[in-house]
Amino acid sequence: MAGPNAAKLADSSRTRSGARKSVAKSVVARKTGVSAPKKPRAGGAAAHKTDRDTPYHHGDLHEALLQAAKRVAERDGFTGLSLRAVAREAGVSHAAPAHHFGDVTGLLSELAAVGFKKFSEQLGAATCNETSGESVAARKASAYVAFARDNPCLFQLMFRGERLDHDRPALREASEAAFIKLASVVAARRHEDVAPDHLTLEQAADIARIWSMVHGFAMLYLDGRLAPIMDGLPPGSTEEALLAAMLTPDSPK
Repeated sequence: MAGPNAAKLADSSRTRSGARKSVAKSVVARKTGVSAPKKPRAGGAAAHKTDRDTPYHHGDLHEALLQAAKRVAERDGFTGLSLRAVAREAGVSHAAPAHHFGDVTGLLSELAAVGFKKFSEQLGAATCNETSGESVAARKASAYVAFARDNPCLFQLMFRGERLDHDRPALREASEAAFIKLASVVAARRHEDVAPDHLTLEQAADIARIWSMVHGFAMLYLDGRLAPIMDGLPPGSTEEALLAAMLTPDSPK
């Protein structure tokens, strides 16, 4: 007949057996992965996307890249201008400038075209109410030099043929339009129509002479080489007055 000790031993055995079963269930649960699914963290893969991975939204990316190129050139010079530098300046992917312009030459050519358009607009607006041919020529010549003074980097790019592709339509059209404005200076001085694609020798000589004079003056101004001449003039004399005097026909002696 079992005594009290036997009953105690039976209870202890059942307790140990229950404990082992609980442990076993816990182990099985861990192995089968029945734990609750983890919530994605706020800083997941989507949050790690950079600006380069997202499309650049802009009303006119082409224009934004040209303006970025102009800023880079003015700050670092044309030797520091590259497609990657322009992309960084504009805050877009490195592939964007190549997609729009092809290479650096294409980018510079398009930027020069922008310059020629602004240049033409400035020459066209320079006549105001002048009536005499000499006055019109002087105003346009002054506008030519003013453009160079206000846009020195762009101005020098426009006339650096080795960096440009003159077969690019935008540049060719813009430079031809600017030449027509320049020819109008000669037309005003000569009091006759001047067709740039059908010039007389005298008209061509006048265009070459005035262009050489005004462009050379602008380059001397940008390089600071006019200082010795200006220093020798009476106080209050200006570069504009000097340029106008250069364009004034010599009086008969």
